[in-house]
Amino acid sequence: MSSTKAQPIIVIKKKGGHGGHHGGAWKVAYADFVTAMMALFIVLWLMNSSDRIKKAVAGYFNDPKGTANLLGTTMNGNGVSVVANEDKLRLLKDKLEEEIKAKKELEKLSKQIEITITAEGLRIELIEGKNGTFYQSGSAGLSGSGQELLNLLAGELKKLPNALLIEGHTDAAPYSSDTSYSNWELSADRANSARRLLQQAGVRADQVTQVRGYADQMLRVKSNPFDPSNRRISILVKNEGGTAASLPAVAGTSREAVKAPEAVPAKSPAPKEKAGGA
Repeated sequence: MSSTKAQPIIVIKKKGGHGGHHGGAWKVAYADFVTAMMALFIVLWLMNSSDRIKKAVAGYFNDPKGTANLLGTTMNGNGVSVVANEDKLRLLKDKLEEEIKAKKELEKLSKQIEITITAEGLRIELIEGKNGTFYQSGSAGLSGSGQELLNLLAGELKKLPNALLIEGHTDAAPYSSDTSYSNWELSADRANSARRLLQQAGVRADQVTQVRGYADQMLRVKSNPFDPSNRRISILVKNEGGTAASLPAVAGTSREAVKAPEAVPAKSPAPKEKAGGA
């Protein structure tokens, strides 16, 4: 026998598997898929959105820092989208206009009922005619048309969470030579009588945050202070989360008038004492 030791035979075996570790490529592909699906859902949502929302979204991508404020896409104090709030007010505006047209007595007065959406909210104005339309001439007493309209408005306003502000306005014609009762008192009394009827018809006591009388200080037709359309009542449906405290404190009655309406004269002097057409 040969004394030479046999050389060891080394066998190398390769483990079978599934191709080894592939890294995170699949995660990238999955993320791309999810992003594409999200983009698809956003496009579908935008196609069914209002023009205002479409402009707001487009504006945000063009100018993220400034366009949101310009288009009103920010959130108010209660975290409610201003765009969404305006959409609600627009729906309310359309519904009120339809209900007014549906009532024959009020349809004839539609030109003296103006409903507009402003930066503060929905403004409903009851504009007086030459001989009185919603109020008895020279008085804070509501006419039949005034009562019917306010009852209709109350039916919708009482459903809202929005605060209400009521304003009274007159023309520049002096009420009478008696300085103890002037256009200031008349405008405040008319606003307060509207407040009383709205609350009797279901509007919550805490929903009316202010009642104000402006006399002739906020004329509708500034070029003609004696124009009958300067005599009007305004009901402002405040933006959700907004407060009436942001408005200028012009003379009249405020929240105290809601708590203690007896402090405001219940009856105006007889119309014959009125020198002007308020």
